[in-house]
Order: sequence, then C-alpha cells, then structure tokens
Amino acid sequence: MIYMNIVRAVGVAGTFALTGAAAEAATTVSGYFGPAHTFPRAANAAIAHYTVTDLGTLGGTFSQSFASNKAGTVAGGATLANGVQHAVLWSSGGVADLGTFGGPNSIAFGVNDKTVASGAAETQNADPNGEDFCGFGTHLTCLPFVGHAGRSMKKLPTLGGNNGVGLRNNRGGTVAGYAETSVPDPSCPQPQVLQFLPAVWTGGKAAALPTVRGDVDGVAMGINDHGAVVGASGSCVAFNPNTLLSLQAVHALLWQNAKAIDLGNLGGDSGAAFGNIAWAVNNAGQVVGASDLAGDTTFHAFLWQNGRMSDLGTLPGDVDSVAINLNDKDTIVGLSIDSNGNTRAAVWRDGRARDLNKLAKGSPLYLITSCSINSSGQITGLGLTASGDIHAYLATPN
Repeated sequence: MIYMNIVRAVGVAGTFALTGAAAEAATTVSGYFGPAHTFPRAANAAIAHYTVTDLGTLGGTFSQSFASNKAGTVAGGATLANGVQHAVLWSSGGVADLGTFGGPNSIAFGVNDKTVASGAAETQNADPNGEDFCGFGTHLTCLPFVGHAGRSMKKLPTLGGNNGVGLRNNRGGTVAGYAETSVPDPSCPQPQVLQFLPAVWTGGKAAALPTVRGDVDGVAMGINDHGAVVGASGSCVAFNPNTLLSLQAVHALLWQNAKAIDLGNLGGDSGAAFGNIAWAVNNAGQVVGASDLAGDTTFHAFLWQNGRMSDLGTLPGDVDSVAINLNDKDTIVGLSIDSNGNTRAAVWRDGRARDLNKLAKGSPLYLITSCSINSSGQITGLGLTASGDIHAYLATPN
C-alpha cells in the first residue's frame, strides 16, 4: 500500500487503497500513490511494451489492485453499486467477490500461486475503543483473512487486540501483515488506542516479529517463498493516507528466521517525509521500498541487496518515488511523483526508471501507480479512466 493522497487512501502491501465513501468520491488525482503465459528470461532482458486491461468494478465506480500471481490472477478491492468495497479476485474467468465477515467492507492485498487471497475484512461489531483500524470510516473491527474464490473467508487471529490486516502471502501459505496486541500505546493519537506489531500467520497461528531500537509499533509488508519478511518499525501516528498506516516508519526492516535486520536509509533518519519502509522482497533476497533523503523532506525508491541500499531515483523531472514490488527477473515497479504531487506508474529495469504509460500505448487508462509484477512480467496497479474514476488494471507484456 503506497499512494499519495487522492481524496482518502487506505491499505498497505504496499500497500494505496481507497475505502468507504471516498472510493466512490475519488475523481481526481493529486499526488496519489496503494490466462497468463510464461515468458522466457531472454524475452525479459529488454524492457517490454504492454497491453492494458481495465479490470472494472462490482457495479460501483472504483476498484484497486495490489497483487497478482504467476497465472495472472489479481487481488484487490472493488466497489458495489451502493458504495461499499469488497475484496475481489480477478481472473480469466471473471471477477469473484470474496465477501466480508458481516460488515460492509473488505479488501484483498495478496494472492499466492495457489490462488489463496489474503487481506482484511470488517465484522459487524463496533470497535470497543472506537478505532478505525482499517480506515473504512465505519469504526467496526477489522480482521485478517485468507480465502479462495467461491469459498468462505477464514479469519486469522490477532496478537491479542481487536484488529489486524493480512498483506502478502507466499506459496506455502504464510501471511505477512500486522495486528494489534492487548497493550495500549499512549503515544497513539485518537482514535487508535492499542499497539500494533509486525506479524506472520503460519498454519493459521499468529506470531509477532520484533521491532528495533525501542520502536513500539511496526508492520510487515511483504514475504517471499523462503519465508523472508520485510516491513518497518517506528512510532504510532495519526492514520496516514499516503502510506495507509498509522505508523511513522523510522526503520526499514528485513526479518530472517524472525530476527530483525535494519536495512539503513538514504540519509533521512526520522521518517518525517514518507518514512523508511521496505515493501517487498523477492526470492533472491532483494528488497525494495522507499527511504527519506537527507533532511527528511523528500524520499526515493530504493533497492537493497548484498547488504547495501541503493537510490533508484525518479522519472525525469520528478522529486519523489516509491518502489512497491519486484519479481525474480530484476524488474521493479512503483511510482514517481512530481513537485505538484502528480504520480506516474514507474518501472525500473537495469537501474533506469521508465514511465509505464509510455510503454503501454493505447491504454484505456492513465496509469498512476504500479503495485505488483509477477513472474510473467504482468503488472497490476491503479489507473484513471477518461471520466476520472480510478480502476484496477492488468498490464500484460506484448
């Protein structure tokens, strides 16, 4: 979930989500970040050009996508005609509504190669502390889930609190995300009351991951098929529509065997601009994310490998950028932001940033962010329709 503010963004992964009435209301963007075929490695050596498919909605005007598996199944959320948002899976067979836990809203942030989705869904129960943990504006409790198309969602436990979010899941079924404990965090501004920690769910059981340097709160954003997890720790702040988190991310982290490794930063150490946060890790152990630059007023996408963080820069003329995902073939996707807060979907290959819109001639959408890239090179993210609505897309290499 990453996204600059449209009207109101919510979500993670990674991962740039809109929720509730804002999903229906969003018509303009001002600084917003949130049957496949196998392509041989040689075909991916040069930058591809893409055919873009508008994935549509569930009868409303808004949809968003966050992840895709190797078969091209896409996970995200879409609004119904009444404005509520449901977690969905798009595939060659159409769109599947995954439902909720009795509340109005849900969203899917991940889907693995077994077509199991992960995400968060509202219950019908009011949060006992009045929190709005998942940002839908309803102040209902929100629980992590895993689910298949055509089957009921399965609830995942929290870490003792009332809420949690499942973000990415790997081939083995382990889910990375974050969840509340039962411990109040007095540093949290209202309505947030409880501490939240990075979490992984294995076999349906939740385990907290450690933070660093005394950080009270944290999130796990991504996981690879070997069980390496990435995310961030920091301090509790008011819900941030840019990151879709109530976290000021101070330390970008990699967890290996449940041990936290601080990945460093690009010069900014307070998390005041966008924050220092790792969004994804591939099966080679390469990590991408965003870090504040010196002075903590601007931020750039980064690639971390071999113990070193490298600045990926921006598209020409832009000032900020975020890397959200990468595949095992050295292609990185995210977004680049100009000085007015306008965003473009970006693709990095061989150290060079490219505007995905220029690689997708004839696209029915203007592509504002790219959130995920699968092993076939398909990219999914968010785009603007001609009428100004935001829709999920799938960009397939030609």
